[in-house]
Amino acid sequence: MFISTSKRLSLKITEIIVCLYGMKLYDKIVEQLKSDIRSGKFKAGEKIPPEPELMKLYGVGRSTIREAIKTLSMSGILKVQQGSGTSVNTNLDGLNMEQKLRRADFDDINSVRSLLETEIVRLATTHASPKQLKDIAKSLDQRKAAIQAENPQACADADIAFHLAIANAAANPVLADLYYHFTLIMRNFFQARENQGISQFAMNHHLHEQLLADIQQKRPKQALVSLQKILNSNY
Repeated sequence: MFISTSKRLSLKITEIIVCLYGMKLYDKIVEQLKSDIRSGKFKAGEKIPPEPELMKLYGVGRSTIREAIKTLSMSGILKVQQGSGTSVNTNLDGLNMEQKLRRADFDDINSVRSLLETEIVRLATTHASPKQLKDIAKSLDQRKAAIQAENPQACADADIAFHLAIANAAANPVLADLYYHFTLIMRNFFQARENQGISQFAMNHHLHEQLLADIQQKRPKQALVSLQKILNSNY
């Protein structure tokens, strides 16, 4: 399918505008493709349209379509076969847990995170040992240093390390192990979140400091309030 020069220019301008406003255009296309699959527009086992048709259908450029397909392929929703095109996976129910989590919406992920961390924080305020409290504080210091260095990747790593340290202080190894595997998915959502650099981490750092203080002083009710404020600031 031929796309005119003016059409290609229009698509490029659209992508530039989206980038300027700190958004990732391919994330939007990922959600639109997922919606079309759920609605039956693209059925399991059937091929989706080729790139030129998808470009026209969603009004974006080739690189955006390819990135969206790559994302959905990694999550197990689409199956890419060299030379035969891209089709919808015929066995979405057979995906492993990590793949299912990777294709979940951010709101769903945050809701599950809230369930896990609520219990983790409640237990940590009771069971955290002096050494574990030091580990939590050390991770928080690393988070602050990453913010000051304006390093988004280091911020994400330190943030996850902070919450993992709390999980390890909950005196429930099964829960801590479950949370560890869940952080692998959280990391993807940090990367997919709007490109705000370190601002999101900087704005809620004081809430993390408050959460640590609540755990140190064994104040479960206050700790849960601090946790909820952190979860609410993820957007």
